[in-house]
Amino acid sequence: MPRPEPPYYAVIFTSRRTEGDNGYAERALEMSELAAQQDGYLGEESARDESGLGITVSYWRDEEAIAGWRKNLEHTESRRRGRAEWYEEFEVRVARVERSYGFTR
Repeated sequence: MPRPEPPYYAVIFTSRRTEGDNGYAERALEMSELAAQQDGYLGEESARDESGLGITVSYWRDEEAIAGWRKNLEHTESRRRGRAEWYEEFEVRVARVERSYGFTR
């Protein structure tokens, strides 16, 4: 993934899923596509293991962009469904990225 130039913000969403899909995969794809359309969105990375533990990190220009995404009505509905159907537990962390570096072969 190309990294934006710091500083920027990372929203780290760690979750453990409930059993079954229950429409989760389709909705997760829709939310990724919708987030990408939001002002201030810089990208995301996501992984989930076979036990249901997942981590998604979305990157944002500033805290205002994060607040705008949180207020999105479709995102609000997905958060409601997440609590009701899709997640056993989750935690959200918001961090300011001051520096970033990597390696690509």
